[in-house]
Amino acid sequence: MNISIFGLGYVGCVSVGCLSKMRHNVIGVDINEEKVSMINNGKATIIEKDIDNLINDGWQKKRISATTDAIEAVINSEISFISVGTPSSESGELNLEYVYEVANQISYGLRQKNENHIIAVRSTVKPGTCEKIKKVIDENIGENSSNYSVVSNPEFLREGSAVYDYFNPPLTIIGVTEEYARQKLINLYKDLPCEIYTPNIREAEIMKYINNSFHALKISFANEIGNICKAMDINGIEVMKLLTEDKKLNISPYYLKPGFAYGGSCLPKDLMGLQTLAKSNNLQTPLLDSISKANHIQKERLISLIESLKLKNIGIIGIAFKDGTDDLRNSPILYVIQKLLDRGFKIMIYDETVSMKKITGVNKFYIKENYPQIFNLFTDSKESLISNNNVIIINTDDIDIIKLNEANNKIHIVDLVSRPKIEYKYKRYHGINW
Repeated sequence: MNISIFGLGYVGCVSVGCLSKMRHNVIGVDINEEKVSMINNGKATIIEKDIDNLINDGWQKKRISATTDAIEAVINSEISFISVGTPSSESGELNLEYVYEVANQISYGLRQKNENHIIAVRSTVKPGTCEKIKKVIDENIGENSSNYSVVSNPEFLREGSAVYDYFNPPLTIIGVTEEYARQKLINLYKDLPCEIYTPNIREAEIMKYINNSFHALKISFANEIGNICKAMDINGIEVMKLLTEDKKLNISPYYLKPGFAYGGSCLPKDLMGLQTLAKSNNLQTPLLDSISKANHIQKERLISLIESLKLKNIGIIGIAFKDGTDDLRNSPILYVIQKLLDRGFKIMIYDETVSMKKITGVNKFYIKENYPQIFNLFTDSKESLISNNNVIIINTDDIDIIKLNEANNKIHIVDLVSRPKIEYKYKRYHGINW
């Protein structure tokens, strides 16, 4: 393919070298004449392992060139990658002026083309950027606006191993609308050893934010654990090695799904225990301390959602802290029930697993001590719960929500578990955070 890459900094230079290695003809574009000259003399614009050889090899084979002429680059390419910098502004938002300026430059090239052209955004951007790029271009090219497509194609390159990462990505994401653009980009990356995903554009755009924030979270978590371990003469490195050996729960998708707050007899207790251990050793653990706060906010989020519906009769299906158990200890829905009752809501509960008549032991003691009014809110009839309430909160996987929809299309359904069979088009459906 013939490819143009706008921006010859870190990501752009690596892309030029790697794409040429993949036997594509690549035109680098930059306003910096020094960078353009370096590429045109077979030299990399950055310091990075293996990139010098790739750039020189591609230049020797006449697959690589560079220019300051954006129009020329667009005319002579099928795909234009935007890889310019997006530094932080004073407000914390990304400064996207370079991205939109490149979009403006590309539009002048598109004016002179009749063939389909793809603009792929590699720069880190906020959701909605591709839409604005399209608006900028449409305003400039008018009738030819159907001859191009804008896609989001975030990069996940680490400095120091960027070339390796380019050829060995964990996945490739192409946020795309038009089918021809999807197929073109898939064909471009088809030889890379990874899965290719084609979500909608906004989902793709936000992924770089999410990835890097998660990496920052992991680093900070490991550091706090290391601090605690060191204070107790424990090898924190070995502890974290053991943690990551668990690929079923610790390093897996298992807990990484948007949903409701956590609860139960283990997570709150053990988090508090670790925090207390840290404090007893005079250690600050701001990350660990924020976890329970974030969990509390999720409970309050549900309460705010219910209040926004302005309906007072609330049916709740499932009150255990998770499916497959009757354990009510620290179940987050109990906190929500109490707050709603305090604010004048009428509550009815249905649970196929939990029976107030059969509840015993620590479970019974916990309810009597903390939420004694719960005993009077249960119904044995699912039908009664549906017919007597305006809002149904789904907190279990055991109930067929489709039947609820069919039973009464006036019912508002609040989903806390993201059921796979849910009818998302149902107009009175509300996901807790989706």
